[in-house]
Amino acid sequence: MMVKSKLKKIALIGQPNVGKSSLFNRILKKRSAIISEISGTTRDIKKSNIYILDKESILIDTGGIDKTQDLIFSKVKENSINIAKESDIVLFIVDGKKLPDLKDRELFYDLQKLGKKLALVINKIDNDKEKDRIWDFFEFGILKNDIFGISVSHNRGIRALFDWIYDKLPLVDDNSQKILINNDIKNTKDKNIELKNIKQNDDIKVAIIGKVNVGKSSILNSLVGVSRSVVSSVAGTTIDPVDEEVEYNNKKITFVDTAGLRRKGKIEGIEKFALMRTREMLQMANIALFIIDASQNMAELDEKIAGLVDEFGLGTIIVLNKWDKSLDSFEILKQNIRHRFKFLYYAPIIAVSAKTNRSIDKLKDMILDIHKNYMQRIPTSKLNDLINKAVQRHSLPSPNGTYLKIYYTTQFDICPPRISIIMNKPKLLHFSYKRYLINILRKNIDLLGTPIHIVSRSKGERDENKEIKLDYS
Repeated sequence: MMVKSKLKKIALIGQPNVGKSSLFNRILKKRSAIISEISGTTRDIKKSNIYILDKESILIDTGGIDKTQDLIFSKVKENSINIAKESDIVLFIVDGKKLPDLKDRELFYDLQKLGKKLALVINKIDNDKEKDRIWDFFEFGILKNDIFGISVSHNRGIRALFDWIYDKLPLVDDNSQKILINNDIKNTKDKNIELKNIKQNDDIKVAIIGKVNVGKSSILNSLVGVSRSVVSSVAGTTIDPVDEEVEYNNKKITFVDTAGLRRKGKIEGIEKFALMRTREMLQMANIALFIIDASQNMAELDEKIAGLVDEFGLGTIIVLNKWDKSLDSFEILKQNIRHRFKFLYYAPIIAVSAKTNRSIDKLKDMILDIHKNYMQRIPTSKLNDLINKAVQRHSLPSPNGTYLKIYYTTQFDICPPRISIIMNKPKLLHFSYKRYLINILRKNIDLLGTPIHIVSRSKGERDENKEIKLDYS
């Protein structure tokens, strides 16, 4: 059962290109949302946990609301209004360079009817002369204490907005973990209070990756149980990585819907930013859902995307979406996948339907199991016993008559599990024998869905990866 967070939610709402994503990035102190001068760059929902002093909340960046007949933006508006309904605090952001228009007025009144704590944030007030523009927006009928003129790009006027938000958030338990904002505001421009992200190392971070239009956003919506990512038949709808945190069986899972990947020759406009971000998301993830459209033939690009998953050493599940055929044909397709993606031999294959929610719960259970394997710490005694039996069963090779000997074996890292074999001539151990040892470990230890790396080294030699101390008791 999914459990929603009890933290207060702060939603950034407004028309396209008013600076919502820029404010989102300013608060997070990093470039999380893609920004550009192209109207409608943000289409999906982005979230991040933040602290303002000792008060924790969830900041939500929504797509720009544009009253147009375009299919994508009609869904963007629907998602944004739904987020406003779910949120506790709404920051309605407008462009201070322009006079108030009918759209701004109508949207503001719609938000007022929701009965939320509502602030009118006028962005792009870049200097003192432009402060007079704020008076034009008082026609909305908002109280003076709830209107703020800011400049995200020049870092002006933001502290007053943060103070307003702080007063609207509840007190927290003194015993809870706190990540404080920078209190030394004397040296910051406009005495602006900066915020920091919450880092949770024990969370399960799942990247959803695949070609354009294979159903990644639909699967994300099915996994979290609500519509968070815009779904459209228009290829390339998802531009910014979309993340959604849920709790399932007492485990926190953050799903990240990455932009669909194309061949380089077909990349257009703001999609080039999305490609850069996909690699960043994979680097932060620990599990990948590699989505394949089962209704279409696989292509060379599928293999390249699978190679990305392998490159980052992630726990992996191959997900066949849009499957509506017989079990016999499913087995044939599985054989084809195993032949094409031999390097992902450890990844289980599951057929789901985002449209009907078939096998979605089974997929979530599989994610928990694979994450457990991905973080697995194998006792040293068990490792040595298995390796010794493997050597007895199949002797070490003797390249050019050289005698090879394994002294002992130990695990030096997790995520994924990494094993060191300490021996006399580590450089002479052939990769095929390492593969044999990996197969022995897989037969005796549950390592489904996770890669496992074996490195050979001599006594006293350290691996390139920094070793960690593990508790094998």
